[in-house]
Parts: sequence; C-alpha cells; structure tokens
Amino acid sequence: MNDSPLPSDQTTIPSTSERLRQPRAPLRYVVRELLETAIFILLVFLIVRGVVQNFKIEGSSMEPTLHTGQYILVNKLIYFHFDLNAPLRLLPGQSDLPPRVVYPFRPPQRGDIIVFEYPRDVRKDYIKRVIGLPGDVIEIREGKVYVNDELLDEPYLRGSFTYCLSGYPCAQGPVTVPPGSIFVMGDNRGNSSDSREWDALPLDRVVGQAWLIYFPLSDWGLVPHHDYDTVTAAQP
Repeated sequence: MNDSPLPSDQTTIPSTSERLRQPRAPLRYVVRELLETAIFILLVFLIVRGVVQNFKIEGSSMEPTLHTGQYILVNKLIYFHFDLNAPLRLLPGQSDLPPRVVYPFRPPQRGDIIVFEYPRDVRKDYIKRVIGLPGDVIEIREGKVYVNDELLDEPYLRGSFTYCLSGYPCAQGPVTVPPGSIFVMGDNRGNSSDSREWDALPLDRVVGQAWLIYFPLSDWGLVPHHDYDTVTAAQP
C-alpha cells in the first residue's frame, strides 16, 4: 500500500460531508443585495412617476376629443417650475417678497389639454383645455369664445356652441384671468364643469400636460392639442 502524499499539482475532491461543513455566504449579504435591489427599483419608480403619470378619462366633458374609458399618459415635467424668491422669504424682513416663478421648459399655453387638481376638491383630477392665460380677457358672445376681443378658432368643437349659464362669472360679461391663473374649458361645452362655473384655475393646481393615449389600442396616439395662432397676448 502506497502511503506517499499526492503530488502538489493534483487536486482532491472534497467529500459530501466536507462540502456541508464549508461556510456559506452570510445571510446578511443576501439580505443586503435584496435591499439594494428593492431601493433601486423604488428610485426608478419615483423618478418615472415624477415625470410621467397615467390617468383615466371619466366622463364626457372632453368629447369629441377624448372619451370616457380612455387611458392617457400625462407629462408632468413640461410644466415643472420653481419660485426663485422662496429661499429669500426665509430671511428676516423678506416674508412678504412676491413669488418669482420660473418655468425651465414652458408654462401652459392656449390650446393645451391639461390634467389638474379640481379647485373645489384636491382629491379629484380633472382634464380640460387651456383657453386663457394670465391677463387674458375672456368673453362669450352668441355661442362663441373671444380672447382679448379676438374670435377663438376652435375646430375641435365640430360646430357646437359655447354658453355661460346665468349665475356663472362669465355670464356677467368679460372675465379677466388673474395673475398666476389660467382659464380652462372642456371641449364638450354643454356638459363640462370648468372655469365658466368656478372661475380661473390657479397654476399651482396643474398636474401636467395630457400627452399620449395608450388604451384602448385602437385609440393609441398623441393627445391632440391646438395652437391659436391668431390670438395676441393681452396688453399689460
């Protein structure tokens, strides 16, 4: 029987019992990897959620442009803004400093279809079209909308008329959109709760711009906004 040691370049295979006795990776390493993965997924979700949000159309206020049951994506980044004077108001004697809001991309424009928090209940989201900007004068005459005394071209209405019910602010005559606000209406003017009823919408209630219809697949495509080329800005 040869009891000489194995050559130095020969590898031995551990037995089953020896393999079972070998230390495994500590549990804390496995937990840490799972935790890091979960945190990464959460960060990606929050980043995406901060830029794009899904929204379901409920009701007929935007017909014929958008229909109840459709699902859309809302671009929240395009209207991102901040107040340059907010940090300065923390200084002594500067608490009354007026806001100085900056939009790195652009603010809402006439013709944009936007999603916003309903002014009378922030738990609800509404979707309407921007008709007037800060300083604009909105007037409804004989079923037509005038902005700064110019007739608004609204082909998306498909011949329907716009009226202002008695008791609503717009029924008293021209309405001037206050600073920091916009005037919004639904495309289905006969069945829409909008600025004609509850006045102008504060800009800080805007969630984002309606961007893409993704369901049902038969309606897939970009949300149709409109550009009113003929409307001039209100004079300061």
